[in-house]
Amino acid sequence: MNILTFDIEDWYNCDFISGDFDWEKHEVRIYQGVNRILEELEKRHQKGTFFCLGWLAERHPDVIRSIQKQGHHIGCHSYQHELSFRFDEKTFKEDTQKAKRMIEDVTGEEVNAFRAPGFSITKNNVWALRSLAEMGFRYDCSMFPAPHDYGGMPGYGEGIPKRIDVGDGRIIKEFPISVHQVMGKHIVFSGGGFFRLFPYWLINHWGKHSDYMMTYFHPRDFDTGQPIIQALPVMRRFKSYVGIKGAFAKFQRLLDRYEFYNVEEADEIINWEITPIIELNSLK
Repeated sequence: MNILTFDIEDWYNCDFISGDFDWEKHEVRIYQGVNRILEELEKRHQKGTFFCLGWLAERHPDVIRSIQKQGHHIGCHSYQHELSFRFDEKTFKEDTQKAKRMIEDVTGEEVNAFRAPGFSITKNNVWALRSLAEMGFRYDCSMFPAPHDYGGMPGYGEGIPKRIDVGDGRIIKEFPISVHQVMGKHIVFSGGGFFRLFPYWLINHWGKHSDYMMTYFHPRDFDTGQPIIQALPVMRRFKSYVGIKGAFAKFQRLLDRYEFYNVEEADEIINWEITPIIELNSLK
């Protein structure tokens, strides 16, 4: 099961540090970045899930419309890319509902899938999953089932799709990030900076030996002309810009080599009756 997803955000959204949300001052590069991805998928008649920011739906709705026009599955990636654990339950719900509503206003369709920026649902804010179910989301793709810069969720266990019982009879279907174990360490290779860092032969080797691969790409992963945010800490700057030059060619090779599904297509294929079901409180 290989799943193709994208986080639709512009080049300046790699900044989780400053808390500067004055985005109108930045150069707009999202149109060309998204169009490049869409053209590549159209050649292959390939569909993906696109997690979009509510802010983009509000300021640049044509980006969302271009994705919808090609028949892709559209999800929510928060309103303005704030890490989820920086909210309390009330403000998380307000932010997510705002984003969901703005995307739905553009598409005229229900938004049923969510991914937290930076995979920032952790053991300290598992209530976010309950909130998502209450808002009508059926799918979450926020779990990072290993230690991570922003916490991660090692308690999730094996990185495969599971059903999460959030209480009150509600279930949310979780599609986590996939990880590969190397000498006891959890390695992510199928998206973002990890995908840009590793050579294709190694990505392909791990991919061939994975029963489940969740990809996650951003337009900025392939944008060699984007401005560099010099104020980022050294390690964050390395992770944000390493390997951009050759990333699109690797992306094309991955599309050629593997059969991918979007989240809704994967939902139809999976036999959920035999997938693990876990209680929300067990993740704490």
